[in-house]
Amino acid sequence: MNKTFFSKKIISWYKENKRDLPWRHTRDPYKIWLSEIILQQTRVAQGMPYYKKFVESFPDVISLSNAKEDRILRLWQGLGYYSRARNLHSCAKKVRDERGGVFPQTFEALKKLPGIGAYTAAAIASMAFREPVAVVDGNVYRVLARVFGIGLDIMSNEGKAYFFEKASELIDKQQPDLFNQAMMEFGALHCAPKNPKCDSCIFMKNCVAYQNDQQDLLPVKAKKQAARKRYFTYIIIECRGRLLMHKRQPGDIWNGLYDFFLIEKPRLLNPQKLLLGHNELKDVESSTISEVYKHVLSHQHLMTRFVWIKFSDDQSLKKFMKENELAFYSKKQVANLPKPILVTRFLYESNYLDEAAEF
Repeated sequence: MNKTFFSKKIISWYKENKRDLPWRHTRDPYKIWLSEIILQQTRVAQGMPYYKKFVESFPDVISLSNAKEDRILRLWQGLGYYSRARNLHSCAKKVRDERGGVFPQTFEALKKLPGIGAYTAAAIASMAFREPVAVVDGNVYRVLARVFGIGLDIMSNEGKAYFFEKASELIDKQQPDLFNQAMMEFGALHCAPKNPKCDSCIFMKNCVAYQNDQQDLLPVKAKKQAARKRYFTYIIIECRGRLLMHKRQPGDIWNGLYDFFLIEKPRLLNPQKLLLGHNELKDVESSTISEVYKHVLSHQHLMTRFVWIKFSDDQSLKKFMKENELAFYSKKQVANLPKPILVTRFLYESNYLDEAAEF
């Protein structure tokens, strides 16, 4: 297929079918960068309110760079992949400290910033500065693999290099911003993973996958690693309406978020027996045990039970708190802390927090 034909065809389709999204009405690299980071591994409908909240709270990269990490993680809560939020903050601080709050204008320079890989750098460079560098995401892989019948594994280094080369060959050098957005939008709305709209496709006569009934076979992607199962028992300790919580550290999921005292075992055990191993937690005023919550992460399945215990006095907990780096937080403070969505969900369902207190 002639590359000029392909680029003109898909840009024409985009102009007629594109969604009206706020980051498409600006060339501000900050807002384009923000939208791309939020939308990584996130659907547009889910990411939109987060984008609006971030722009409202931090209208430019300087205000974002000056924010506290807890505030950023709190606004990010529910999107998952929290390393994205931490990289967002690191990148903003680097742009502030090393570039006076001005984003670099080239693909190669953008890639040197924290959390900005080839995909995000290409998106910013092409959409904000019209540099003719191709964006290749899951949608683009799918369009190229099907239309041109490319059977390389998109997870392999060979596959990634080939698809980038192919997209770079096809890109409209005069309208790289429109071309890249058109490719992503066509993959999202038309050439979808399941039930693509082949019968009304602009490439019906040229599409290798359609002609050979291979839509379900392309693109080729290596199988994901089997999810790891983990078994959590959270001990929620309440005293005079306050809850004991701590900030999670690097080396595991939810780095930087706040949760409760956690006991992890190879399987879920009787909570009463678990408490016997902690003398400070024996003399409780009352206790309740939740049902088992199943929480699915990208590569982990968490089976979690919450044990809520109440104390009338916190004096006996001083040593326990120090050893486990726990501190008491009021209901208002708990509401404002960045928390795993699993913890937030439980606090809602336990009526400790109400939705009005949450973002």
